Amino acid sequence: MSFLVRQISLTADGREIVRAATLEKPQLSLGRAAENDIHLSDLALEPDHARIERIDERIIRVRATGTLGFGLDGRTVLHAEIDTAKGAELRFGGHRVTVSRDEDGAVILSIRRVDAVSQASEEMEEIKVFSLRGLLPGKRLTAWAMALAILIGFLAIPIWSYASRPPNDSRNIYRMVGDKAWSSGPLSQAHHALEGRCESCHQKAFVSVRDSACQTCHKDVHDHAPAARIAMARAEPGLGGQFLGRIAAAFGKPPEGACVDCHREHEGAGPMQPTPQAFCTDCHGTLKDRLQDTKLGNAGDFGSSHPEFMPLVQTMPGKYPRFIRASLSAGPKDDSGLKFPHDLHLSATGGVARMARTMKAQYGFGDALACKDCHKPTADGVRFQPVQMERDCQMCHSLAFETIGGTVRTLRHGQPDQVIADLRAYYRSTDPARPSALSAMARRRPGDYAQGQVYHAYFGAVAARPSRADDAIRAVFSKGGACYDCHTVTPPGAGGNANWQVLPVHQSMRYMMNGWFDHAAHRTEKCESCHAALKSRDAKELLLPGIDSCRTCHGGEKSKAAVPSGCAICHSYHVDDGAPWTPTARGVKRDDADRPRNIREKNKG
Repeated sequence: MSFLVRQISLTADGREIVRAATLEKPQLSLGRAAENDIHLSDLALEPDHARIERIDERIIRVRATGTLGFGLDGRTVLHAEIDTAKGAELRFGGHRVTVSRDEDGAVILSIRRVDAVSQASEEMEEIKVFSLRGLLPGKRLTAWAMALAILIGFLAIPIWSYASRPPNDSRNIYRMVGDKAWSSGPLSQAHHALEGRCESCHQKAFVSVRDSACQTCHKDVHDHAPAARIAMARAEPGLGGQFLGRIAAAFGKPPEGACVDCHREHEGAGPMQPTPQAFCTDCHGTLKDRLQDTKLGNAGDFGSSHPEFMPLVQTMPGKYPRFIRASLSAGPKDDSGLKFPHDLHLSATGGVARMARTMKAQYGFGDALACKDCHKPTADGVRFQPVQMERDCQMCHSLAFETIGGTVRTLRHGQPDQVIADLRAYYRSTDPARPSALSAMARRRPGDYAQGQVYHAYFGAVAARPSRADDAIRAVFSKGGACYDCHTVTPPGAGGNANWQVLPVHQSMRYMMNGWFDHAAHRTEKCESCHAALKSRDAKELLLPGIDSCRTCHGGEKSKAAVPSGCAICHSYHVDDGAPWTPTARGVKRDDADRPRNIREKNKG
């Protein structure tokens, strides 16, 4: 069962426009509301006025849902049954609905507008019925009134309020403070003490904050690079950017590169907002295209456009070590001067593991050594302390050489000259073990030749005792000795040395000098997730993860990665030895000890 609804309207010259729609429904709704199947814009109708339903192939039933009813052949009724073969004419407000039937049995409803919108407004056009034009002032008058109200409320009153305020601005919330209309929001936590003292930053009316205002407090903050070089590095703005730049200059905004470009205020009472990634990529995204002499690669997004990490590695150990920056993709070596096979010490089946099991109760080892047994984090958890022989190694690699009354004497680690002196003193000041046959309590017979033989052998060893020191010294510094297996040893005479020499060891605590990495923030990961120590046979192997490893979790600022990461999570515009300034999820900055000293002092005040 279907209905064919034909909406008929007239053009200005009297031509008919017919819009037909077939509705495959047994029942149609009619009314003024737009959700009806037949929508008639007529104030004489109710929103849900009537229902039209098919009873059988010929008969339809029309019933009013309210009390207004409808017209049928000149009379008003609330319901009616109509034979579509004979046809009928219905009246709903100013609309006439003609009921007929086509050859296929479909019911045809022809709808034509015949009267004004309602009987109460016969001579009015539809647009005027729904218009408030006659009840409101004209558009021009309204526009001028609104402009005048804005000037008074947001210019005149704030100027008067600012000019009449007391020197210490003791106004409170119970008085009208008109100039607060100029503020886009409260200051951040870092500048909360300046709330209400606008002139501390805005030193001139209608002029943007200048760098000189910031530097009255932040005196030790250095620039990212010389201003001329920053200007050369910045990408040329498009037409839109140039237009906005002219407008900014007209209103006194400082040129690009000012403090306020990054440190934006009045963004809320929480911590200052972090630096957006676009602030960095404006220059660094295509940096090499403009600065041909730079050694920095283009970096537009950590997830898709960032060079491989370039750690600072040691190429020549010693008293005066030599360092270079090298890309991890080139497989650089880091020669700290130490010999150490990680795989041997971390093996779960070798002799080291068996020794660890014997010391489990005393030192808390597991069934095999783990990274934490030798590498101790710093107090803040950011990095790891250099490995110390006495704290981390000596429980297995003992340097003991004498016991006196229960006290163990050890060779002095890191002082080869002192080791030599201690061994010489030891052999000069001590005698060999005295044979029991020479004890005062032993019974001897006169002329006992064997005893005389022992006597002469013992005192011969006593006479040769000092010369044995050289053998002991040579054993300590030679292969298999206490020093040789872990250090690079130079024998006397080599390189003009008078004594044995041990190459100084330099253990780097930080490799990414221009980036920041916080181990504490990654404490949920295992060491071997990033560092391939289990397969490392040589201490020179640089066990740092490459950028692909980091990208398994980190992506660009707008990426769908597990940890979206902008530039400021690792890099700081004002480069120093501290952590980049970024608020955490709770709005708390990172460990205060990691930030520059001058900023810590300001926050304490």
